[in-house]
Amino acid sequence: MQVAVVTFDGFNELDSFIASALINRCRKDGLEAFITTPTPVVTSMNGVEVSGQRPMEFIPEADVVLIGSGVKTRDVIADDRLLAMLPLDPARQLIGSQCSGALVLARLGLLGGMPVCADMTSRPFVEDFGVTVLDASFHAEGNIASAGGCLASQYLAAWVMTRMLGEDAARGSIGYAAPVGEQQETVERVMSAVRAGEPALR
Repeated sequence: MQVAVVTFDGFNELDSFIASALINRCRKDGLEAFITTPTPVVTSMNGVEVSGQRPMEFIPEADVVLIGSGVKTRDVIADDRLLAMLPLDPARQLIGSQCSGALVLARLGLLGGMPVCADMTSRPFVEDFGVTVLDASFHAEGNIASAGGCLASQYLAAWVMTRMLGEDAARGSIGYAAPVGEQQETVERVMSAVRAGEPALR
């Protein structure tokens, strides 16, 4: 089971790295995340250069595709060449967006009437697509999910782990990464957010 964490130039480190690191705690169970980039090296919004682990051609093979955010997302959705590298299929893939990544899902026409979560800066641009942005950190319907706020990437990761491996796997990964002395509190908060954001689980 493979996860493509799509990471464009100008990316937000928290969005791509938190999700990939948490998911890779489940590598022993067969779930593995890869930073997936359109060029061999991408530079973050803070100047951190990262070598991609997989090229965009990997996306059709992935079981899960997470679209990270960054300061150049509006440039991404204006670039038909980049959008053509995203042949997403919600019928067979889990698809998630982090913050401004919701713009990509909207631009690709994947949302229909589904509301999304996004960060406050991206919100007006997402709404320009006629998409409702929730005052919430996580929302999922079927195979599509979105998270709003950098640290909400843990919710997106927990959703992926729960859907692919079950709740125990998500709890184990989140608990391992949680602050010492706050493991149980953190796990319950994260799993509660995921359950609250997915109407089908209520």
